[in-house]
Amino acid sequence: MRGSEMKQHHEVRMEVCVDSVESAINAERGGASRIELCCNLLEGGTTPSYGLLQVVKQHTHLPVFVMVRPRGGDFLYSEHEIAVMRADLKGLRACGADGIVFGVLTKAAQIDVNLCRELLSLCGTFPVTFHRAFDMVQDPVTALEDIISLGFSRVLTSGGELSALDGLPMIGKLIEQANGRITVVPGGGITERNLQRILEGSGACEFHCSASTSRDSDMRIRNGAVRMGTPCCSSEFSIKVVDASRVRALCSIAKGIL
Repeated sequence: MRGSEMKQHHEVRMEVCVDSVESAINAERGGASRIELCCNLLEGGTTPSYGLLQVVKQHTHLPVFVMVRPRGGDFLYSEHEIAVMRADLKGLRACGADGIVFGVLTKAAQIDVNLCRELLSLCGTFPVTFHRAFDMVQDPVTALEDIISLGFSRVLTSGGELSALDGLPMIGKLIEQANGRITVVPGGGITERNLQRILEGSGACEFHCSASTSRDSDMRIRNGAVRMGTPCCSSEFSIKVVDASRVRALCSIAKGIL
């Protein structure tokens, strides 16, 4: 396990994924333990700007783990995309990241061990999470051993299913297989309605969620005929942000399980 982090069994830690300064502040106000910082949450998260990281660090005191993912879609990257990841790793470290989140697969849906090893070498002693690319692997048992041997600190997973609740049996098996060698973090569709079942059913000591809500834009004059993204995207006048009250509620549920 990388870095100086020690697993604390007396508390369940909550990581909140955020893509704005407002959301990061709300996550901290609600009692989150850690932030995963990214952009483009509608695509599962991509690498945030250096500016976003710097301003988030100025306005919050939580550890900020930063996503390094050059685009949405699959996790098989071209040489140019890998070059971007290398450059981002170096730049994000210099801008104050507290941890890194990435994942790379081969064409055969296996962990790209060689490329992961190279990228990990650029992370120094930072704790590194293997993200939900893990849910796309052909053989999760072998994949878990690969990322443990590489030295990842955590793996974020929905158990290979659409949501962590659906993948709960696999998450439990992975935690048992890990046996303390890596922290398995359930994530994907976690809400106030299912968190207790997921934590009790898996034995996880950390979890990952968005805890978001939508707020209306302050724009007074609106052109509703234009969309900046694809037609399936939400309106430009509906803004997704982390809801501090939802974070607080999830933290209370987690504490009540202890």
